[in-house]
Amino acid sequence: MTQARTLHHRRTTCRGCGATTLAPFLDLGRQALANALLRSPDEFANEQRFPLEVVLCTECGLVQLVDVIDPSVLFSNYLYVTGTSDTMQVHNEEYAKTICELLGLGPNDLVVEAASNDGSLLKKFLARGVRVLGVEPATNIAASANAAGVRTVNEFFGPETARALRAQYGAAAAVIANNVLAHVDEPVKFLAAARAFLRPGGLVSVEAPYIEEFVEHNEYDTVYHEHLCYFSISALLVIAERAGLRLVRIDRKPVHGGSIRMYAKSADDVREHAPAVLDLARAERGKGYTSLARMQTLAKASAKQRADLVALLKKLKSEGKTLGAYGAPAKGNTLLQYCGIGTDLVPFTVDKSPLKVGLFTPGMHLPVFHADELAKRRPDYCLILAWNFADEIMRQQSQYRELGGRFIVPIPSPRIV
Repeated sequence: MTQARTLHHRRTTCRGCGATTLAPFLDLGRQALANALLRSPDEFANEQRFPLEVVLCTECGLVQLVDVIDPSVLFSNYLYVTGTSDTMQVHNEEYAKTICELLGLGPNDLVVEAASNDGSLLKKFLARGVRVLGVEPATNIAASANAAGVRTVNEFFGPETARALRAQYGAAAAVIANNVLAHVDEPVKFLAAARAFLRPGGLVSVEAPYIEEFVEHNEYDTVYHEHLCYFSISALLVIAERAGLRLVRIDRKPVHGGSIRMYAKSADDVREHAPAVLDLARAERGKGYTSLARMQTLAKASAKQRADLVALLKKLKSEGKTLGAYGAPAKGNTLLQYCGIGTDLVPFTVDKSPLKVGLFTPGMHLPVFHADELAKRRPDYCLILAWNFADEIMRQQSQYRELGGRFIVPIPSPRIV
């Protein structure tokens, strides 16, 4: 128990505005870390679990976790790589094109990506002749990026790292942070570090899952210990303001179940947030995305989805049907644990990532086989845990479908397709 206390602490203040007005609304129970896949059954008994509870700051509207796990445990050896998805390759190409055209980037310009993962996005900038620098805390993935020709520093991004790298490589035309701001316990300091890295006129661009999709589509499975925040534009305005940034544009993107891409400039360059951004914030407040009552409705929908999914799986099993799953993503591991779906119901899952094949999912301990095994094992029904890539998965698994296999998409409510 001593070790668990050193790995985990609980916040009492909002990481967006510093208020103490944190109202709990969704408790997903004690869960094993969603990306901490296990190597063998010998590790099952000592697996640690931590509280996973979502709260709302009633002052600024930021949805967040109060249970914080030491980031060196979460990210030093990481199993998620962005390059395995065809969908993300297309998304990254569009992203690089947009930033390059917005800023008119050329060979003398530097693009820095915080939490750059395997360098998939930065490769798209390299292909356009732009200088790049990745900052990636996972040692294994930083090494992979460097081996692939993407210059990557194996560090956590923050104020000290930003100062040192700016001195070494020069100021950045753009600092990009994709699906990392939600992972940061001090987002104001993180964005202030990004601003300090910029040259005059430079741009900070951040992508994060959006609260509207989270609420409207019942995406409770996107909650796991790495995701400390679930952003509304209203909350992002407060965080950006405190970091010395002004939001100049917001784009909606379909990836990861629905995301927003924020574009920000230093308050030294732009004095006010863009009127269109302020209009979006007003609209979302009108829909209740910063209200406790709306979040409590989400919690009820999550409990119903759990009951319906478990009932469906048990019904299929009672009818003599066989089950499997596709994917071992963090969201899937949250869903399996919250719903209590173990190998008695779903004996295995499959995945394309070679980093996950041969391991066991955290908490519920489903063995992970290669994606080719789905058509070989031919379960009657396949639960798509990586539901945000459901269309891509069903296309790739056309052979399984031709052999009579059916798919179950669990979110927002379970349905057979």
